[in-house]
Amino acid sequence: PHIYSNQETVALMSAARALSPPLRAATFQTLIGLLAVTGVRLGEAVSLDRHDVDLKSGTLHVHAKAGKQREVPVHDSTTAALGTYARLRDRHCPQPDTPAFFVVSIRGRRLTASDVHYAFPRLIGQVGIQGRGQRVTPRPHDFRHAYAVFTLLDWHHAGVEVDRKLPLLSTYLGHRDPADTQWYLQAVPELLALIAQRLDGILGEQP
Repeated sequence: PHIYSNQETVALMSAARALSPPLRAATFQTLIGLLAVTGVRLGEAVSLDRHDVDLKSGTLHVHAKAGKQREVPVHDSTTAALGTYARLRDRHCPQPDTPAFFVVSIRGRRLTASDVHYAFPRLIGQVGIQGRGQRVTPRPHDFRHAYAVFTLLDWHHAGVEVDRKLPLLSTYLGHRDPADTQWYLQAVPELLALIAQRLDGILGEQP
């Protein structure tokens, strides 16, 4: 997967802000930010209805795969950004045709994954991001990988026992099995290097 840097995410959000009309621009900008800071799947994000986004408690009620659901808490800054978007959306779309949280027309048409897959490569091209994964063009789904990797990197730097924390990340991401999350441990060179350093330290301490 392509692991987006913070600078790349900000650049993509800035490119999205230049889209037209303004409602579409705000929708894509906010969606990209949400994918980056929560790691939710694209399908989960575009499926959010207005009542699924609780701006008072700062949680998302996510409809996941196979009919499963989960509550995803978000940072205060994310809640504020979602609130800003919701107010702009309601000004441009006071009588929506759908309950969708993310919309792309003043009639309230729900943003779809197809809409995102059509526009995203253009945003990538404008920003000039070169894929560092198996694909030439990074995907929206790669934000999920980046979120997991940066979380694991933060834990490693903090000296946290990752094996104990991994089930928490699995629950947050909606993985049925922590083994699905363990894949991220070998996903990128940065994590492999940290694991190698930790193993060297452990082996070096043995008599």
